[in-house]
Amino acid sequence: MLISVYVPFLVTAALTVLAPRPARTLAPRPAAWALACAALVTAAGWMGSLALLAFTGLAQIPEVAAEGRWSVSALRAEDPVSLAVAAVSALALAAGVVSLAVAAVRQARRVAWARRECARLPGDTELAVLDDDMPQAFALPGTPGRIVVSRGMLRCLGDGEREALLAHERAHLRGRHHLFQTVWRLTAAVNPLLRPLADAGGFVLERWADEEAAARIGSRTVVARAVGQSALASADASRPAVLSATGGAVPQRVRALLAPPPPRRTLPFVAGALLLTVCCASLANAASDSHRMVETAQRAECLAQAGAADAPRDDRPSHGPRICCEHHHHGEREGHG
Repeated sequence: MLISVYVPFLVTAALTVLAPRPARTLAPRPAAWALACAALVTAAGWMGSLALLAFTGLAQIPEVAAEGRWSVSALRAEDPVSLAVAAVSALALAAGVVSLAVAAVRQARRVAWARRECARLPGDTELAVLDDDMPQAFALPGTPGRIVVSRGMLRCLGDGEREALLAHERAHLRGRHHLFQTVWRLTAAVNPLLRPLADAGGFVLERWADEEAAARIGSRTVVARAVGQSALASADASRPAVLSATGGAVPQRVRALLAPPPPRRTLPFVAGALLLTVCCASLANAASDSHRMVETAQRAECLAQAGAADAPRDDRPSHGPRICCEHHHHGEREGHG
């Protein structure tokens, strides 16, 4: 367990450093899925490794050992993790759980706010036009979602740019991009090291909507113009925390739209999948080693109890602890069978 339990930490660090930059240049739709999967797997691996390390410390507390019926000395001999590492892991695990709960409540409030805003908007069609001179445009997820555009934004754009803007926001709703945002926010709350993945994911979602809009209206140049003009028009406007055509790094998005569509390369995705597989396999191996370690400590405690019971009265057979040990070995045989 000493090595395998730390592998998820290394995989998380590697993906945090290596994944964001190439994700911005790959085809945005598969890149978004890859970043979401990477965030979920590494966050789970991070929490699992912290839990296993924390357990090695808690298991050495005499009261916990008595409840679990294992030998503290045997456990310490089997596991070389120091109590300091176990204590730090326990604190990090507790902080991650609390942070996750807070982020989940905030996300639930965002969803509730979006649903209330959808219900308040005039009309019952997908598009809602606000009688507001302040240029703004965004998508509100819901059942169904709504596209919100102000008259001030519509006056800043030509007919082609308006169509591109609406196609962009419609792509956000059709792709359920708010769910991707939820995954990245929650995983970044569990592990702050995953924030670069969340930042890259936000840019990739905007690129995904850009590419969908370009494919729908048939002109990458028009979409680039719409993105640039809407961003300039709304530069001084306050933006709600929702998906918007003016979000992300606008100059990079415009450059990507003025270039040919990104190639569909498989090597980065294969490399990422291999790293995630190593993360899962290492965590499973560490969990298996932890289970074996506990079984060994339980067997040692059982044998110690049997010896302690037999020592004072050698002339009388003692069955209690032996039955415990025999029952333990019987369970092992059934497990192997």
